[in-house]
Amino acid sequence: MASDPGSGGQTSASSTGAIRRIALGVSYRGTNYKGWQSQPSGGTVQDALERALSRFAAQPVKVMCAGRTDAGVHGLNQVVHLDTELSRDPFSWVRGPNAFLPRDIAVQWAVEVTPAFHARNSARGRRYAYVLLESAVRPAMESGQVGWVFRPLDQQAMQDSAVHLIGEHDFSSFRSSQCQSPTPIKTLRQIQVSKIGPYWRFDFEGNAFLHHMIRNIMGCLIAVGTGGQKPDWMRDVLAARDRDAAAPTFSPDGLYFLGPRYDEQWGLPQEVPGMVWLPGNS
Repeated sequence: MASDPGSGGQTSASSTGAIRRIALGVSYRGTNYKGWQSQPSGGTVQDALERALSRFAAQPVKVMCAGRTDAGVHGLNQVVHLDTELSRDPFSWVRGPNAFLPRDIAVQWAVEVTPAFHARNSARGRRYAYVLLESAVRPAMESGQVGWVFRPLDQQAMQDSAVHLIGEHDFSSFRSSQCQSPTPIKTLRQIQVSKIGPYWRFDFEGNAFLHHMIRNIMGCLIAVGTGGQKPDWMRDVLAARDRDAAAPTFSPDGLYFLGPRYDEQWGLPQEVPGMVWLPGNS
């Protein structure tokens, strides 16, 4: 038996030999990390999470995530799963690892699921939001948490431009050279542009996303929003299937992984509290 750090050190768990699959919802601010995926040099969100889980479980723990994020990108409801022989109350998988995690990473919820669940393969879609500050002066309090543009943006032009990307397409023009996806063909279900005060929010939902895909789309949306390109230019960029046809990759600072979409059968939270100042945040 092992003690549960989240319950004052009292013994509340045992190893039964039966393998259990646990799903966790994790939030993090990506500013100080090299992205999600573990690296030999460390310094990633996955490295920090697995280290905390291993200390809590008193044995090595590895996780599989719903969607990898780049350096500087944030996560509100990243979902991971792990397999373990330990029998613990679900909330112990929240309190325990959080005792060992840095302040900018936190497990939000835990649910025991069947072995048929897979954090990545069971996802029916993924959601991101990009938050942008329109201001003559660069952000200070929100540094690292919002993108920034100093020129006024045209909401209708950006929304008209985004329409060209909805549906199943070859998104090669928005794909980084380091992308490992076996195909550039993805389905974008929604791009919504909203604004509250000086803050813009761009919501994206699709079945999956290529490496840098949203940041490359954002570069193009900003080019249209500031008047540098016409809305129909986005159609031409998409049709080119060439990264050189698109705008430069936009900053990672304002990009948030809102989480995956799963069928209701898994009983997993679809939303978590956080960043309530974001326009349109649920």
